Amino acid sequence: MASRIRQAPITAPRTPEPTHSRGIAAALATDEPPRYGACVGIDSASFELVPGWGSDNGFEFGIVSGQATDSGNRLYVVDREPNPGIVVMESDGAFVAKLGADLFKLPHDIFIDEADRMLVTDLADHVVRICTTDGEVLQTIGTPGEPGAPGAPFNRPSRAVTAPDGEIYVADGYGQHHVHRMSADGELIATWGGQGAGPGQFSLPHNIWVTDDRVYIADREPNHRVCVFDRAGNFQDVWVDHHGVCGLFMTSDGVLLTAEEGKVAFHDSAGKETGSIAVDFPPSDRAHGPHSVWIDSDGSLYLSEVGVENLLYKYRPV
Repeated sequence: MASRIRQAPITAPRTPEPTHSRGIAAALATDEPPRYGACVGIDSASFELVPGWGSDNGFEFGIVSGQATDSGNRLYVVDREPNPGIVVMESDGAFVAKLGADLFKLPHDIFIDEADRMLVTDLADHVVRICTTDGEVLQTIGTPGEPGAPGAPFNRPSRAVTAPDGEIYVADGYGQHHVHRMSADGELIATWGGQGAGPGQFSLPHNIWVTDDRVYIADREPNHRVCVFDRAGNFQDVWVDHHGVCGLFMTSDGVLLTAEEGKVAFHDSAGKETGSIAVDFPPSDRAHGPHSVWIDSDGSLYLSEVGVENLLYKYRPV
């Protein structure tokens, strides 16, 4: 059942202290275990749908196109349109706040790094904004309202993420067909890609995930594939037949999840699909499909669909 949440006052800050207040360098230097999909050994049988999660609230999302959790497993949801902003929720579905209603024009996806900073791409504003989880803008990469020159940042960027060492990678998907590698301060290091179906080219670099030594790109239609590169942008591999692949998430032990047509699929390091969760929710009279997937440090999986309003689901680990 789709999530329905009510508007309510912002709650008091939680403990422990958010890592963004300690700075990214301190957060990256910690000896704490990784929190991205931190439960190991998962597969498609590890989850069950939480029936009616959030449905006892009165608020309805518009189009939900992305979600991520912070270090306290609070959920941040991209409410893309018609009233753009970032909706903050507790893991039980309770409403906390809506951020950026006067800031974002068409937010597309979100990533929360180890320093609890939100990286939000804005399709209509052609920028990547780095914000605290309270909504304070720390940095804007790109010029608001101005698309980059051909091959240059940004023209309707689809997702931005950080690598384990703090570098920033951006899938500049809808207008550029490129991927940009940047320093932790947002300075451009390298760009690769271009429109096409050959190795190192993209039809629509829609999503991105970066590990210590690999960059994974969801290259949506018409290529329908996942492309794998090293951190410098050198082509390594391609996984084909991923129809409508939109979202990527990798667990701490290297299981790559794809949100694609009709399912969330699980893959080993060679790209072999090891299982899937079927996604076949109503309504049946309007086209919609999986767009983003995220697993928090408790092992809960969050899935959103686009095409129809108010499609956000939670699965619990079993």
